[in-house]
Amino acid sequence: MNRSPITRRAGLACLLLVAPLTIHAHNSNTNLPPETPAILDKIYSFDLDGAIEAAKRLEQERPNHPLGYVLETEALWWRIWCTSADFKYGMSDARRRPKLEADRHYFELAARALSLAEAQIKQSESAEMQFYAGMAEASSARLYGLRAENRNAARSGVRGREHLLRAKALDADLADADLGLGLYNYYVDTLSAIAKILRFFMGIPGGSKQEGVRLLEHAIAQGVLTSNVARFYLALNLHRYDQQYEKALKVLGPLAEKYPGNPLFQLALGDLYAKLGRKRQALACYRRASALPVQNVECRARVQDLARASIAALGAE
Repeated sequence: MNRSPITRRAGLACLLLVAPLTIHAHNSNTNLPPETPAILDKIYSFDLDGAIEAAKRLEQERPNHPLGYVLETEALWWRIWCTSADFKYGMSDARRRPKLEADRHYFELAARALSLAEAQIKQSESAEMQFYAGMAEASSARLYGLRAENRNAARSGVRGREHLLRAKALDADLADADLGLGLYNYYVDTLSAIAKILRFFMGIPGGSKQEGVRLLEHAIAQGVLTSNVARFYLALNLHRYDQQYEKALKVLGPLAEKYPGNPLFQLALGDLYAKLGRKRQALACYRRASALPVQNVECRARVQDLARASIAALGAE
């Protein structure tokens, strides 16, 4: 079985919670601001500028609550993913990013969300605030991992896992926490033998891919706010690591249909069609991605480059 370079990297932390996303909303005990679903829809629709502006307004309205900062971090992550992606091994993926000064704001937002969540935990512990703390740590872990800062990513990833486990202990029905826990389990179990040895000596808890898939499927089925993003990353991982292209297509298809304006969803869909030998459908997805009106200039150029490389790999123009 051919594995992507991500699997073969000895850097453990690149794989820990690479993409734990969004926030928790539990119907029984969390009152989210009414604009929250619209902000998330902006993110998934790839209106990232609009999402960032709306998240900043939420930060102004609720400066002592982590939600706005988590949402702004989330919107920034998708832009980072886009501008860091390349096309290799028959798929577009964010594999490596240099250390950029522009990343400082992202880390500051994650740190602010963590600080606010931990302050409220000290006053009165809740599953919700443990969840926010876990997502804040995971947000840092994924960018550290992308920048190959392996130790920092591992530390943040493990701390994030601890917060999420505590959130589940406080509220066993917290399906949204299963996104981060599912990704942790999945990635840790796909590490190379060398990386697993490093994990052991660093004292990092192990994981089970099977359990990771189960948790991600639970987040898709029962998550209030993590269903869509859990769907994206489960499909990506089924492609990346397991070569289960048909299953990945079934997982991703509803998301691409719901958000046709997201070029990353279209590229991922095209990659799966290409692996399945469905050239006509793959070309349609790649061309659709290239034609979408992406706001950020750098991201738009990268999407078009990815689309061209994908089309060329099919032997088409």
